[in-house]
Amino acid sequence: MIQEQLPEYANAKLCSGNARRAPGTERALKDILNGKSEPHFILEGASRFDIQQGEAGDCWFLAALGSLTLNQQHLQKILMDQSFSHQYAGIFRFWFWQCGQWVEVVVDDRLPILKTEYLFVRPRSNNQEFWPCLLEKAYAKFHGSYANLHYGFLPDALVDLTGGVVTNIDLNLSSDLVMMVKTAAKAGSLITCATLAEPTGVARSLKNGLVSQHAYTVTGAQRIQTWRSWEDLIRLWNPWGHTEWRGRWSDESLEWQKIPDQQRRQLHENKEDGEFWMSCQDFRDNFSCLHICNQFPVSLNQENVPHERWSQVMFKNSATPGNTTEGLSRDTQSIFSVPEGMESHNAIMSINIIQQNLKAKDKFPLSLSVFKVDPQFQHYQKLPPTFFSKFRNAIEGISSKNRGSLTKRYSLSPGTYVAVTSAHSETVEFLLRIFLKMPDGNRNLDSNFNLMALKASLPKHSSQESIFHKYAQQELNLDAAQLQNLLNQELLTGTPGHTFSLDECRSIVALMDLKVNGRLEQDEFARLWGRLVHCQRVFQNIQNHSGVFLSLDLWKAVRDAGFLAGISVSNELLDLMTLRYGDSSGRVSFPSLVCLLLRLEAMAKTFQNLSKDGKGLYLTEMEWMNLVMYN
Repeated sequence: MIQEQLPEYANAKLCSGNARRAPGTERALKDILNGKSEPHFILEGASRFDIQQGEAGDCWFLAALGSLTLNQQHLQKILMDQSFSHQYAGIFRFWFWQCGQWVEVVVDDRLPILKTEYLFVRPRSNNQEFWPCLLEKAYAKFHGSYANLHYGFLPDALVDLTGGVVTNIDLNLSSDLVMMVKTAAKAGSLITCATLAEPTGVARSLKNGLVSQHAYTVTGAQRIQTWRSWEDLIRLWNPWGHTEWRGRWSDESLEWQKIPDQQRRQLHENKEDGEFWMSCQDFRDNFSCLHICNQFPVSLNQENVPHERWSQVMFKNSATPGNTTEGLSRDTQSIFSVPEGMESHNAIMSINIIQQNLKAKDKFPLSLSVFKVDPQFQHYQKLPPTFFSKFRNAIEGISSKNRGSLTKRYSLSPGTYVAVTSAHSETVEFLLRIFLKMPDGNRNLDSNFNLMALKASLPKHSSQESIFHKYAQQELNLDAAQLQNLLNQELLTGTPGHTFSLDECRSIVALMDLKVNGRLEQDEFARLWGRLVHCQRVFQNIQNHSGVFLSLDLWKAVRDAGFLAGISVSNELLDLMTLRYGDSSGRVSFPSLVCLLLRLEAMAKTFQNLSKDGKGLYLTEMEWMNLVMYN
């Protein structure tokens, strides 16, 4: 059932279920099973086939969850390591993304039951595997109740589960669906879709086996050769766990007899599990849109090669109605710059809000306007009222609106811009993310992109001692000023740019100063030098791909830095590091990267040394102050 009809065909609310049944009672799982079997959180791994939709019309959430199971690394961040046996306390913890941070939701092990039936997601594997049921309960709590899951938007669920950004693909404009799906899947994207809406606004099962206004997971795509020609196929999964397509290339279709035996054995499986193949043409005829979610926007060129170089800038703010000039908010200005060498359709802006603060039928409460800033206004940190005259027109963009998010695509020429967020009726906290498409690696970048060039390689270890004495001179150690001179002379060459500042060198000294005397002795410098070798290699390997090092690359730097082996970083911490070490255009300088990686190592090892159980630590006020004020 559609609760309201929106003009954007790709963003209809989806609901296929029955929320009108009488409410049941909640019972603990062990009481439900009554000793007939033991409950398990996960049995033989988590997959989409563990999910079977119940009475809630939350196909939009379960289709997104089904896609998440294809990316086990992301799924594990949601599920964590839990069980009904090890340290079991009757509760389970799950994590969802909300406006820039991951929020923990804790639920007990009681599930709604009507007589002997599970009301909502039903456990599979002989009623023994319960991770989908408990995760759905946590998501219902995250949104306020099971009733609030009865309709929703696919993009909202995708963002809640990943913290990513959703790209909507118009099926009428996409020529090669197979390559698009394969490319997006290889990049670790979540891919979902939805069937067309009925004129009556009520979801129903169709004669062809599909369900109208229903969400599906895209699980694969393949180009196959039949006896006569090539055929493009796409594979979908129904969150109901049954009810499949009955047309061409369905499980029982005779088309499967037209392909080689080996390929048929690899692709075809006649099983009523909700998963089925269909031709891409039938897919276009019956589905409205393809939703692709990733940590960066999915933008494919004419060869369906993904453009992976995006910078990201984030602004957290709140918009208050009435606080306007010429109808535009004065306080929620987000100023950013677009450098030279950018392509068309080069900017994507995504606003996310906390949906729980909205009433069930509320529409998205914010609007977004983007203006180019004239040279005479570019020195302002906040633009004055005179900038927002009634004669100034906002730049047109292509918008996509859901209940919890607004996304706009722009083609922006080089220059300075301001994004202005306005509230319609009440104060709303929001997160604005601005993604800018970076130039390809084979293009010449202008001076706006030039970082201070790293030397091709650091001097060999054998000359490390002579370098130390060269800058220490008569002393047996280096202070911050001497270290600054050494790093800028020995590591960096070229035109002035992002050099090591004195404050950064003070920070490096504090992090490497084991004797806590404010200076680096030769053995401490030798340890620092080894870290710098790793940092340089990491920076150059990533920068060589496109000429810039972006804050989106920080996770790669943490992964590839050898001295950080065994140190894990959460998405929330990555977001904080982006704010702390990236500039307004989403770029990271080599000195900033050095400070980040050294500090990450120092803080992780400090925790390991001070924690008795590896989970927490106790510090006196003086110990805490000494730690944070010096290091």
